[in-house]
Amino acid sequence: MDTKFKFREHITYAAEKCTKLIYIISKSVKKFRHVFLKMIQEAAILPLLLYEAPVWIDAMKYTCNRRKYIRVQSMINLRIAKAFRKTSNEAFCIVGDTTPILLKIAGAFRIYNLKECRRNKTKAIDREVELKNWQYPADEAKTLEADEHTDKLIQVYTDRSKNRQGVGSGVTLYI
Repeated sequence: MDTKFKFREHITYAAEKCTKLIYIISKSVKKFRHVFLKMIQEAAILPLLLYEAPVWIDAMKYTCNRRKYIRVQSMINLRIAKAFRKTSNEAFCIVGDTTPILLKIAGAFRIYNLKECRRNKTKAIDREVELKNWQYPADEAKTLEADEHTDKLIQVYTDRSKNRQGVGSGVTLYI
């Protein structure tokens, strides 16, 4: 970590380590099919690149850091796709059927946030809301009362889509 919290040293270290690994793999496995190279990328290179991504994800807003990771992904995708060196990284990703590294980093960050929210229970993703605290989908909700059952649970789901009639929703009543 550097003094300005740009994580430049970490990103440089991870990119150089992956570059060396790619050169070693490419020398020893020249005759492997692209499926094996893709498996090696997912098992060896991506974990090195994505290590502690939620901590340094803000460093990807700097172009120099993004370029280092894109260069590493282009190197392995070049070997997977067996294409020309001048091909763009986006084309490598399409031909090699891989996800761009910047999307992988963002996905790792989202997964980390979801796991942390569930573990700490600080922010509920899906939660049950009492009828009096409904914000969506309607101003007023009607429920049917049954005489033989006293315990009820109502769950309301919405996709927040709006049209002229109102907001679409689904209601589940557990009796």
